[in-house]
Amino acid sequence: MLVSSRVQDLLGRERALLGDVLGLLVGQGAPPDVVEGARVAVRALDEAFLLVVVGEFNAGKSSFVNALLGASVLPEGVTPTTDRIYVLVNGEVPGQMEATRDPFVSRLTYPLPSLEGVALVDTPGTNAIVRQHQALTEGFLPRADLVLFLTSADRPFTESERQFLSLAARWGRSVIMVVNKADLLETPEQKAQVREFVEAGARGVLGLTPPVLLISARAEQRGGDVGFHALREVLRMRLSEVERTRLKLLSPLGTVSELLAGEEARGVASRQTLAEDLGVLRELEARQLAHQESTLGELDGQLNRVNRLLSEFEVRADRFIDEKLRFGNLRGLLNGRELEEAFRREAVAELPDAIDRQFGTMIDRFVEVNLGFWEDVQVFLARRQPESAVARTRFSYDRAALLEGIAGSAQQHLQATTQTELARQLSRDAEDAMKGAVGGLAGGLGIGAGLGALIGASALDFTGGILAGLTLGSLGLFVLPNKRLQAHRQLREKVAALREALERIVRSEYGREQERADTRLRDAVRPFTQFTAQEQTRLNEAERKLTALQAELDGLRTEVGALSAPPLPSGGATG
Repeated sequence: MLVSSRVQDLLGRERALLGDVLGLLVGQGAPPDVVEGARVAVRALDEAFLLVVVGEFNAGKSSFVNALLGASVLPEGVTPTTDRIYVLVNGEVPGQMEATRDPFVSRLTYPLPSLEGVALVDTPGTNAIVRQHQALTEGFLPRADLVLFLTSADRPFTESERQFLSLAARWGRSVIMVVNKADLLETPEQKAQVREFVEAGARGVLGLTPPVLLISARAEQRGGDVGFHALREVLRMRLSEVERTRLKLLSPLGTVSELLAGEEARGVASRQTLAEDLGVLRELEARQLAHQESTLGELDGQLNRVNRLLSEFEVRADRFIDEKLRFGNLRGLLNGRELEEAFRREAVAELPDAIDRQFGTMIDRFVEVNLGFWEDVQVFLARRQPESAVARTRFSYDRAALLEGIAGSAQQHLQATTQTELARQLSRDAEDAMKGAVGGLAGGLGIGAGLGALIGASALDFTGGILAGLTLGSLGLFVLPNKRLQAHRQLREKVAALREALERIVRSEYGREQERADTRLRDAVRPFTQFTAQEQTRLNEAERKLTALQAELDGLRTEVGALSAPPLPSGGATG
């Protein structure tokens, strides 16, 4: 490589850029092959200049390489003869084979002064029956500094060759198109037609017109080929020290460009996934609010039924007061025990049992709605589990685990808590609250029975006051109508107080159970919420770094591209 202060500066900045890109890829959890690609790009700066020959298995690559070197270095044949990558370097011992770190790559020496400072790489043919051959070639392509793309005059620039050339374009590799077997073309018109066809195809893939040389390896081996003379002239200019330095510096930058584009695409996909995950969280919140509203609606309906029971009791109690607290029932008014029993029988009636049944219905319905909500959460999240084809990155693994954790929490809740257990817990809490509200209720009573006893005892308070104020004298007869009005007023007050206490207790218990359910959901979702926030920060920071690295890459490419390079011919001899 050409050594100058400018080149040294560019080389140092390029190493720093490659190191930053590698750090970014590792930090962002890029796939292992992508990280390895960055490491290969770093190592490529210290390797010899790689002139890589690629092409389909029947394009005559081995014959071409032997003709180019002027020696029978590689085996030739009509079947795929190259099953590995050969790196040919100048050496004193002809045909000396050296192993490398890669079991599919062999280093082969040959006394070739023309290869001084250059490693000529012969790759297995693409589009061969042995698919491993193509994988070897495609995997080595990102290491190339200059690509000799070989096609055949009898089948020029096939669809599979177009696809393979697109890989070279993706990695930003400099390409020279070589059309072998040009001796099969009998007229200058045929040769011109083939050249134009290959030029147009390559231009469509690369976005520029590369040199296109028509050659005949067989003719060169038999005594000489004018096309080979033109090719050697192009290679002489391309392999000059200045141009070789320029291409050597550009190759890793092409790799960096592809790696950054891939990371940007992964970032876009991750942000899309993150947006979907945030949508999941918003949907869960919406479902939670809808569940709360639905529960409150259910509660209002159930309380209305309880109020209806109390109103019916109020009507019976009013009727009892009007019928019993009158002059015609003075004898009955003097018997307090019978009056109390009559009140319980005629006014209170089946109110305790009705309240008990209604409260049981309230609990059952609440539990049913609550468990239904958790089932909906589980089903909702199950539909959003990542598919098996999702890229196996840290991002996808972490979000999958957290989504499964939320769904698992819902499943665990459904399995660990039966409807009976929830109903028992809610009923017990409500009964304890009722005892605290009125005091003195005997343990073991159902909530309905306890409320019924409270209603009965409270409503009888006014009968005691009435009885205490009555006598057989004219004073008692005078105050009886007032006592009846007082009884009605006390009844209204007692029933209103009971209605308020009952609603307060029931709403409080519903609120407590709802808070328990909300807490379970918040606890299950919290790790995923934190994860999405962290990923948002990570992706934003990665995007910022990508933008900065891309700007640095563009600047380096411009400076490296400005290194002096001789003009190249757009075509070659017709052969």
